[in-house]
Amino acid sequence: MSKSPWKISGIRDPDEEAEAAAWVQQVVGEQFPPVPYEDILRNGIVLCKLINRLQPGIIKKVNTSGGDYKFIDNIQQFLKAAADYGVPVGDLFEAPDLYERKNIPVVTKAIFSLGRTTYKHPEWQGPWLGPKPADENLRHFSEDVLRAGQSIIGLQAGQNKGASQAGSNLGAQRRILLGK
Repeated sequence: MSKSPWKISGIRDPDEEAEAAAWVQQVVGEQFPPVPYEDILRNGIVLCKLINRLQPGIIKKVNTSGGDYKFIDNIQQFLKAAADYGVPVGDLFEAPDLYERKNIPVVTKAIFSLGRTTYKHPEWQGPWLGPKPADENLRHFSEDVLRAGQSIIGLQAGQNKGASQAGSNLGAQRRILLGK
């Protein structure tokens, strides 16, 4: 049975997680211990190292010790730095998604989005993750072509031939008459 390309949101994909973890290990230059994927990322230290490798110095201070607030701060610093690096905000996750292990698939999605964003940075010569985003394909039309296009009604516009408001009951009250 083949895998469907359409995935239900919130379903974890071990293959995608393994691919994302392998890319993070390759970029950071560290081998992860054999523990669950989210346990390695949970304190945000590896994520901060990752974004600092992609764009050195983007995160000034990484909290390597401390309580929950310090580690959540690491995750939030990573998220802000990723947005500054060019990852679309809609592809990012919330800190509790990772720290409280609420939604690990969105964390994986964010790592893939970060990996795709590296294609846009020619200074990054390391490995990429995921397919290369499409390049912009600008088109330039002459004034004659643009004017000719304005006189054509597109097929998507539909038609309203014979349209009327007959039978509509706008503003009128509906009354129920009971027979005697």
